Amino acid sequence: MDPVALAVDKLKAFAKSSQDFVDDLIHRRDNSPRRNPIQILKRLQQEAFTDLMKLRDRQDKVERVLSFYKTSKGSPFQEASTHVRGEVDLLGALLVMDDVDEKNCDALSRAGIRTGIDSRFTFETTINQKDTLAAEFVASQKDKGYLGDVSGQSLFLEKVSYKVNASDWLSVVAIPLGARCRDVAFTTISSHQGKGLTELSSHGPPLLNQHSGSGIGIGVMVRKSNVVASLAQFVSGLGMQPGSDSMGHCLSTFGQVVCQLPRGIKLSLLGLHQMPKSLSQHVSLGSPLTIPVRLFKRHRTPETVVEVEASTSSVRASTLENVSAGSIALMLESELDEITRIEGWIEMDKSNPKHLQWAVTVSDDSEDSFGWAISLSGMVGDPTNRDRFQAESYLKLNLGKRFSLKPGLTYVADGNARLTAFMLRSNWSL
Repeated sequence: MDPVALAVDKLKAFAKSSQDFVDDLIHRRDNSPRRNPIQILKRLQQEAFTDLMKLRDRQDKVERVLSFYKTSKGSPFQEASTHVRGEVDLLGALLVMDDVDEKNCDALSRAGIRTGIDSRFTFETTINQKDTLAAEFVASQKDKGYLGDVSGQSLFLEKVSYKVNASDWLSVVAIPLGARCRDVAFTTISSHQGKGLTELSSHGPPLLNQHSGSGIGIGVMVRKSNVVASLAQFVSGLGMQPGSDSMGHCLSTFGQVVCQLPRGIKLSLLGLHQMPKSLSQHVSLGSPLTIPVRLFKRHRTPETVVEVEASTSSVRASTLENVSAGSIALMLESELDEITRIEGWIEMDKSNPKHLQWAVTVSDDSEDSFGWAISLSGMVGDPTNRDRFQAESYLKLNLGKRFSLKPGLTYVADGNARLTAFMLRSNWSL
């Protein structure tokens, strides 16, 4: 046999035996329990089942905790959400007057020109999906004098109110701090869109903007078809009376009736009645929110009265007389078209019916890029014989949805004082 052919046969036999050996090893490895697909699936199923049981136990525990909190009576603030609104208002004026004296500065104050920076932050929390708890913080440089200190003012709490919407036609509001009549009145003036250059063209009749001080205000607002009514009672502290050692407080009653007439006309009748009360002696009760109520009065014998009068004959003290005060106002609002509106109001002093204040404003305060307003106001029958006439006009430039500029001109004739103010108002809503 040829040696070459014999060597080739041996190599073929060796290659075949090597292939059989390798195939046998591969077959054994594939048939092992760890590489068997069926065994792998069974093992994965067992592990997944164990994990699912653990997750089910945890889910049951979470559901038991949630059901406990849902059935238990929790705090009304549990589901409350708080919204924050901010507003920065700046008013500057270039005054043209004969002289910087007390007469002209007094005319500025009576005209309602309040220059400076006013920052307001309002926190509103919705409770029980209907009620609203609000707290208003203010940092203001206004009302600090015209030539006085212009340094920064700290942020302080100005107002706290709680409003309950009992139904679609009935609302009740309680204001333990910073109560004003406008807080319970129905007005269409909203934020910076309705603010003019002065107080008279911004807030309507003065009785709406009258501060009741630290006290308690409770108002009830009722809406029925075309008639809306509001009634509020305020109790505020008057503090120490001038020239007297007595302390006092004031009871104020505010009422408003609004009638919706055809063609978008609204007619409002407003009234404010104030009754000051004084205490016989200076007693500190520790807080302006503490209002004393005397249920009965002990009568002294004539001898005791005589002795007291004799012992205090050398001391004379003046006390505050319980004389009622107040005012009545009539407002008329109408929409000339979709963006132009006209407003007018007149207010009469209860103690002096000849003392009248009035204002008429025509404005276009839309949210478009351009707006304008013209306002005329005045006062007649002033006890100091200082009748006032005032005219103001401004242009409104909306630079976005949250920022606006109002350049304008104001003329004031107050008694013998005459002044002109070039004014610029800017408002930024946060």
